[in-house]
Amino acid sequence: MASERQISVGGVLIGGGAQISVQSMTTTKTFEADATLAQIVRLAEAGVDIVRVAVPGLPDVAALPQIVAESPVPIVADIHFNASLAIRAMDAGVAAVRINPGNIGGADKVRMVVRKAQETGTPMRIGANSGSLPEHLRWTATADPIGALVKAAMEEVEVLEELEFHDFKISVKSTSVPVMIGAYRALSQLVPYPLHLGVTEAGTLVTGAVKSSIGIGTLLEEGIGDTIRVSLSVDPVEEVRVAYDILRALGLRHMGPEMISCPSCGRTNVEVHELAEIVETRLRGYKEHFEVAVMGCAVNGPGEAGDADFGIAGGRDAGHIYAHGEVLKRVPQDELVEELFAEVDRWIADGMPRPERGRRKLSLPVIGGNA
Repeated sequence: MASERQISVGGVLIGGGAQISVQSMTTTKTFEADATLAQIVRLAEAGVDIVRVAVPGLPDVAALPQIVAESPVPIVADIHFNASLAIRAMDAGVAAVRINPGNIGGADKVRMVVRKAQETGTPMRIGANSGSLPEHLRWTATADPIGALVKAAMEEVEVLEELEFHDFKISVKSTSVPVMIGAYRALSQLVPYPLHLGVTEAGTLVTGAVKSSIGIGTLLEEGIGDTIRVSLSVDPVEEVRVAYDILRALGLRHMGPEMISCPSCGRTNVEVHELAEIVETRLRGYKEHFEVAVMGCAVNGPGEAGDADFGIAGGRDAGHIYAHGEVLKRVPQDELVEELFAEVDRWIADGMPRPERGRRKLSLPVIGGNA
């Protein structure tokens, strides 16, 4: 079930019916403030809502005031093992802290951090990770990995509830997609708090995107989850792009254009994958939400993508540009992309008008293809 409680991370509402927020984490050394800020700006331009930074030592804490002051998005301090760093980070004005009550230094240290969070109004993220379960639960993880994750998270929840602190979100991440899905399903039945979704250590771009899409997408479709991070071994900007791809596919949130493209086949007279990559790269420069279809021929493609705002269908020497279900013009193959974006830019300048039309299948004449 959806979370009942809501928290605010630097003005970004999480849980309680708020839109799903997108998070990522910097890969820079936090104490290198200028480099860290440069990466945060790139993430913000990609559409990130919240950025987490690692704070393993005092030099990183010292950089936080500048980062917090100059960041275009809320900053979360990621802290383990050292309660004093969490307290200093809150003094520096971070929007939230990510801690593990089980490794922060004992009950007294947890109380210190919670008291500071209550004084400053700073929310927290807590939760378990399949790779760093408490020692007393590791022996159960092989037989019952879902149960071990949930129990670890609930132990942390109980600690904060005993201290009458409720301003937090929870994660139960696993490298296993089925375990991650099962753990969040179980946890969602036990707590009213917002849930932070993710498949931890998901992998490189393609593998990690697939695993994250299945895990995060399954849960979001069931109404579970309030904020997401796609964990990839690539430039973190790609994490944000994949996150929005997941949200777009589920109709939950839109950021920038969406591209539809057909698979290549022996019927096409263009290299569809090359054409699609060129268009996709150009689309990254737009913040407006609209759909563009890239089709290799005029047999099935235009009909299947007839609801797109704009599209191109390639041919042997020339192709078609179409908009809102209607053919615009036939242009030479090597001018397709430029003509497409000229039409898109003109449409945006005119206020992005969309004509009234029912769902239809657009049929174009075949150009250089075999029906």
